[in-house]
Amino acid sequence: MTKLATKPWDPAEHIRDDADVAAYIEAALEDGDHRVLAAVLGDIARAKGMTQVARDAGLGRESLYKSLSPDGNPEFSTVLRVLNALGIRLRATVVDERDSGSWKRTHASVLADEGEEYGERSGE
Repeated sequence: MTKLATKPWDPAEHIRDDADVAAYIEAALEDGDHRVLAAVLGDIARAKGMTQVARDAGLGRESLYKSLSPDGNPEFSTVLRVLNALGIRLRATVVDERDSGSWKRTHASVLADEGEEYGERSGE
C-alpha cells in the first residue's frame, strides 16, 4: 500500500486579494462565533504579513499572534485596530427585513427629531 503524503491546509496561502479577504471575513461573521472571526483575522494577517499588520495596528506582533489564534480572545478594540490596519470596514445590515418595521417612533424620539427635549414642548 502506498502512503499518501499530506500537509496541513493553511488558509493564509489561499488569500490572494481584497475580494478574498472580504469574502473570508463575511463567512466568519455569518458563522457568528467570535473565535472563528479571530482565527480568520489571524489567517489574513499572516497572509498580509503579521509584522506589518501589527505595526499598522499599533500592536505587538507576539500579542497579535496570540490574540488572533483559534484559542485567542481579542478585545473588540484589538479587532477594530486589526480591521483598520487591513483596510476593512464593517457594515451593518438588517438580518430579517420583515422585522425592520418593529421600530416604533416614541413621543420622545419625535420631539428629539424636532430639536426639543422630552417633556419640554413649546407653548406649555
